[in-house]
Amino acid sequence: MRLTAFAPAKINLFLHVGGPRADGMHPLVGLSAFADVGDRLTLDAEGAPGLTVTGPFASGVPSGSENLVLRALDAFGRRVKADVSGLSLMLDKRLPPASGVGGGSSDAGAALRLARAVLAPDLPDADLLAVAREIGADGPMCLFPRVAWTTGLGDVLTPEPRLPPLPAVMVNPGVPTPTGAVFRAYDADGARGADLPPPPDDWSVAGVVGWLADQRNDLETPAARLTPEIADVRKHLEAVGEARLVRMSGSGATLFALYEDRSSADVVAANLRRQHPEWWSVSTSLDSQADDSSGH
Repeated sequence: MRLTAFAPAKINLFLHVGGPRADGMHPLVGLSAFADVGDRLTLDAEGAPGLTVTGPFASGVPSGSENLVLRALDAFGRRVKADVSGLSLMLDKRLPPASGVGGGSSDAGAALRLARAVLAPDLPDADLLAVAREIGADGPMCLFPRVAWTTGLGDVLTPEPRLPPLPAVMVNPGVPTPTGAVFRAYDADGARGADLPPPPDDWSVAGVVGWLADQRNDLETPAARLTPEIADVRKHLEAVGEARLVRMSGSGATLFALYEDRSSADVVAANLRRQHPEWWSVSTSLDSQADDSSGH
């Protein structure tokens, strides 16, 4: 038996960040959606135990305790009192590492869904979410990839079913951004605040894009200061293809540009791949992504 789960890229459509609490953590407010591009994780009941990583970004996947898939499985095993050491997993790594799109957390979410299917199919969603929280702030969001408002530390989720699919291009310049350094630079600048804006009055694509233009990603300025390639990508996206909005996701360095339709996004992404083959450029639709686990 083989089971496969999709681990989509997560995009922060906006991200308002508060100042650090006494424990050093930052309150976050945002609206997140998922792309139709991502990694794939396969569980093979007859394969050799362990995690095998392939794909164009395999070399950037950490090992041992730094690997979120392995950490997720370890936490799952403790929760359900099951031996996970015999599981055979293959990760096809298609998302660039350390790129602000929640790739590691999404991989971990896929691993938890697969582990439940095989080892504890009756485990309630609430219990699986408790395990996901052990992975980090993005754990609950990436367990069940759905459009949601995020508050708290990014781990308090309110589903938002009204968001329409948003045609987009995602671009990463191939340079990882150090998340900790980005937050430290943001703190040094002075936090703007984790304010929660009222939702759009108009949930059409044009209405949502117009509303998003009034929001921000508070981490983009400090990230671009640390990683100048972010500004280079932004200038290029703003100059081509009639992008309706250009913004960085998370702590970077991936940027996304929103377009009126998918065909426009396809053209821009294809041109970027020709002009800047050193960049990772894909067209996508930002929405919710249901788990597509399947057995065969």
